[in-house]
Amino acid sequence: MPGVLTTDHPAWIETGAGARVRAVRTASGVWVLSWDQEGLQMRCVQGAEDAKPVFVTTDPSCLPGSVPDELKAGLDDLGPTLRLANPWLWDAITTAILRQVVRAGQARKLYRAWCGTFGTTVESTTGELPVAPTAARVLELDDEQFTEVGAMFHRGVLRAAATHYERHHAHWGRMDSRDLVAALTSVPRIGPWTAAAAAADYTGDYSIYPHDDLAVRTWAAQIAPGHAWPGKKDKAFGPMWAAMAGPDRTALHTLTLSTLTWGSHAR
Repeated sequence: MPGVLTTDHPAWIETGAGARVRAVRTASGVWVLSWDQEGLQMRCVQGAEDAKPVFVTTDPSCLPGSVPDELKAGLDDLGPTLRLANPWLWDAITTAILRQVVRAGQARKLYRAWCGTFGTTVESTTGELPVAPTAARVLELDDEQFTEVGAMFHRGVLRAAATHYERHHAHWGRMDSRDLVAALTSVPRIGPWTAAAAAADYTGDYSIYPHDDLAVRTWAAQIAPGHAWPGKKDKAFGPMWAAMAGPDRTALHTLTLSTLTWGSHAR
């Protein structure tokens, strides 16, 4: 079992003992996941166990030689990692939408307030854990309820996404990562960044993640401060990042997800 868990998704909650816990909805039920010094434990607490959560792994030691030495050394020190491929597409879409325009810390608080207020909760050994409200529930909310949790700005796109999800989710859920990005951009106010972030979260394929994302740029610069990274407004970062990985999509996935894991682990 890999030794480092990627905890970029705001549903992961740190316990007083330093463990991480999260509730997730799969196609058949709701699971409580926990991660501590003994590794990963999964328990189905509602519904059936037919559809189990799936984790994707990375091993930075397999990155190609085109990755700068300083960056590769930092990721090698991190070691192999694993991340949950979000089993519920609607949660992945919701999470990406709530990240629009706000900083990561704000988005984390907003997501948890959103789920805690309008979603459902399940019991765990560390207390109640929230699960995001369904698309149908979102369509029932009035303007005041969006305002209540600080999501008034996201009201329009959440409603549009919920409407499209109710119509198309069965088809969307069977798409590969690239086709899913294209499908999600058909929703009003879901642009390429939001679509790619949601698709990467759901499929576990980080070769399609928006590689010039501020988080990727920030952590890369902290891992390898000696490298000549493009400036914040320089659009050269994305092409540079892809060139480092080369033509292998697995290498691009590993480079991106390992860097994001480094950042969440460091934070």
